[in-house]
Amino acid sequence: MCGIVGYLGKRAAYPVLVKGLKRLEYRGYDSAGVALLTESGDLKVYKTKGKVADLENYVSDKDVSGCVGIAHTRWATHGEPNSTNAHPHISYSGNLAIIHNGIIENYAVLKKQLQEKGIEFKSNTDTEVIVHLIEYIRTKKNLDLLSSVQLALRTVIGAYAIAILDKNDPDQIIAARKSSPLVVGIGEDEFFLGSDASPIIEYTDKMVYLDDKDIAVIRRNEELEVVDFKNTKIDHDVQKVDLNLAQIEKGGFPHFMLKEIFEQPDCLLDCMRGRINVEGNNITLSAIIDNRKHLINPRRIIIVACGTSWHAGLIGKQLIEDFCQIPVEVEYASEFRYSNPVINNQDVIIAISQSGETADTLAAIELAKKKGAFIYGICNAIGSSIPRATHTGSYIHVGPEIGVASTKAFTGQVTVLTMLALALGKERGTISNDRYTKIISELSLIPEKMKELLKQGEEIKDISRIFTYAHNFLYLGRGYNYPVALEGALKLKEISYIHAEGYPAAEMKHGPIALIDEEMPVVVVATKNVLYEKVISNIQEIKARQARVIAIVSEGDDTVRKLADSVIELPQTEECLEPLLASIPLQMLAYYIAVAKGKDVDQPRNLAKSVTVE
Repeated sequence: MCGIVGYLGKRAAYPVLVKGLKRLEYRGYDSAGVALLTESGDLKVYKTKGKVADLENYVSDKDVSGCVGIAHTRWATHGEPNSTNAHPHISYSGNLAIIHNGIIENYAVLKKQLQEKGIEFKSNTDTEVIVHLIEYIRTKKNLDLLSSVQLALRTVIGAYAIAILDKNDPDQIIAARKSSPLVVGIGEDEFFLGSDASPIIEYTDKMVYLDDKDIAVIRRNEELEVVDFKNTKIDHDVQKVDLNLAQIEKGGFPHFMLKEIFEQPDCLLDCMRGRINVEGNNITLSAIIDNRKHLINPRRIIIVACGTSWHAGLIGKQLIEDFCQIPVEVEYASEFRYSNPVINNQDVIIAISQSGETADTLAAIELAKKKGAFIYGICNAIGSSIPRATHTGSYIHVGPEIGVASTKAFTGQVTVLTMLALALGKERGTISNDRYTKIISELSLIPEKMKELLKQGEEIKDISRIFTYAHNFLYLGRGYNYPVALEGALKLKEISYIHAEGYPAAEMKHGPIALIDEEMPVVVVATKNVLYEKVISNIQEIKARQARVIAIVSEGDDTVRKLADSVIELPQTEECLEPLLASIPLQMLAYYIAVAKGKDVDQPRNLAKSVTVE
């Protein structure tokens, strides 16, 4: 959520900041702003409700000179989205400007204390409390800015990534983080700040990922310094980030979401590269090799995740229990962290997050670590918080996902979970060699089968136009395809704003069937597997109530075709791998319905790509 960009160097700051904000638009936001230390020595703050383009229009006739600045896109938490609550915020003296991601939990107490000292507030945000507190401490105790920030943050409870400018010190930016991502880019005689690498990569591939309670002191013509609250210097690794501009641009597609749907065949090849051998009959995961004693015989595995990652976890549960014969539970991270779970050092926690910054998942990891569990992370964003907080894990390597509605990250997560379950089953001796090699061989063919499936894009587009009238959708699946139904429903509701629910097909009779009529389209994943005949019975029950059925079927299926109103065929594969294929047409269906309805596909309302607050 929200986006931070900062610059200190020799080039004009404003173009860098605005371009950076545009790179971060995928995170979701409702207002934008910049603070600049201009050539005349003034601290100028410009902010407005709306998009970055609205900010550009607002400042078109204003002074945007200077080589130092910070910028922000805000997703409203405290206070409605408007220009007053937008960031940056200014201290009561007018000397300091701050931008902030996260939530300050004790802001009300701090605000009351500051108001009692005569300090007036202009916004309804928790962020304004921080900048006034820093200014008050600095003035009262006659301290420098760094010391004031350190003292202030000791009293702050909550999550934050902040960057601060001082009108009287144009050669410095102070930045700090706790439970919210922040990256420092190091160039030639210049520094950059970002919520992630995307606004920085155009200028440098050298990054420092700040850890919790790190404070970065960025000064012109000096080396980056990282300290803690007590001013102890902290060693920091400069990482070279493998990311290019083409990965974060649309490449001729009308939306990032469509680009990322079509990238999936190549992304899964990248995900499997170096893990499946060239003969296609063995999987090697270094995490299992290096941590065999923790992973080979756990009492149980608990998967914690949110949203799309939780759906991937449901598929992972079936894969692990099938191949490894280990009991698996799947928990929403947000519920897990508050449920006082019974965990011990014989448990393995698998934490799944595309961004690696999901606040609830991070909190679940910390809770499980305190109880002695071994933590395995599955993430996409290299250098993010979750990989650093876990004992081991696997990156999905699908490249940056910009569209808010996850597509390639979902199939990447399922692919990693499949490889993990196969490799662990082989180590445990709970999967036969014939089945092991057969599934690996089929997994290797999935990218090519995806390419064939994507050729049905125009057909799916035509189907989608029929259903823009709908106010409700029902998605049904069984076995491995039940989580696919959940994920398909989530995609539709996220970007088209049509209410949609996913159900196990057999549960339809236990309530949802009451909703089914000619106005309720039903999507059914009805591939030829062990539950095929039972799903056909469900389709007949739906048609008896005059609902329109969109069926996802196995290639060559004529039985369901005679029953359904629309049919999308999947190439044949192993039942356990069907989710990798079945999810593609559901992603495309959601995309084309949303486009036909004129919705903002890449930045749906009220949603953020990286949910870094509770």
